[in-house]
Amino acid sequence: MRMDQFDLNLLVAFDALLTECSVTGAAQRMGLTQSAMSAALKRLREALGDDILVQQGKRMLPTPHALMLEPQIASALQTLRGVIASATQFDPTTSDRHFHIVASDYATAVLVSPLISRLQAVAPNLRFDVRLPEPTTILALNQGKLDLLLTPEGFVSAEHPKELLFTERHVVVGCSSNPLLHTPLTLEGFYAAGHIAVMIDGRPSFIDSAFSADKARRVELTAPSFLQATLMVRNSTRLALIHERLARMFQAPLSLAIAECPLPLPTMREMMQYHAARQDDPGLVWLRNELRAEAQRGG
Repeated sequence: MRMDQFDLNLLVAFDALLTECSVTGAAQRMGLTQSAMSAALKRLREALGDDILVQQGKRMLPTPHALMLEPQIASALQTLRGVIASATQFDPTTSDRHFHIVASDYATAVLVSPLISRLQAVAPNLRFDVRLPEPTTILALNQGKLDLLLTPEGFVSAEHPKELLFTERHVVVGCSSNPLLHTPLTLEGFYAAGHIAVMIDGRPSFIDSAFSADKARRVELTAPSFLQATLMVRNSTRLALIHERLARMFQAPLSLAIAECPLPLPTMREMMQYHAARQDDPGLVWLRNELRAEAQRGG
């Protein structure tokens, strides 16, 4: 088929169909009727000479050919969106743009949440979809399904621009009634206590990775987020290593005691990353500037 005879909107439909693996879900994603999406799938099958999706029991699964095409089409769409976005103006006071951000609970608490609260007055129509990191996060970034990724430096993609937002150190937190924290925490006391480690989607957090070879620390509990680890130290004698900004934020509400770690700890570098094709997108340029400003406020 000649390119000038191909409806490029079908590529958007292809992307929705492969994302949802459902005609109904893809229709909802694109704001179309189910019959319109069924017609788009039929046209895609004819144009590409492949079934794209096949019924298997109660589910629809992509064909091997569709899976091969998926990253190429996603990348092409991302490039086109970047070209279109760079040619348009962005006015935060009137825009109703929907931004997609992946950030940990920590980054959401100390950076994203206060930013969104502040922007409500100056950009009231903007919408934000904030999600936790997961194994497919980098794939979603590569496919242009994310606007921004906020993550420690060790978890960024090597393929896209990144920049340092701020540095963060970690402190030891425990319940304010914990006698270990009524005096300066010693190395002996640190190792004598039970610990709560953080595993984010099955992977050790930045700070817990630093202790991966430390057999002396007694991990009694693991938590899927730093907020939950912070909650778990209440009414216990356990300790947790938490970002200092997060610890200060919840010190009074949760009656926490904060101590310096008796061991040297690495400094965390919190990064902001975005797809290379979106580098000049006016909306993302504006949002990145706002995030930089918010990071300065919280420092």
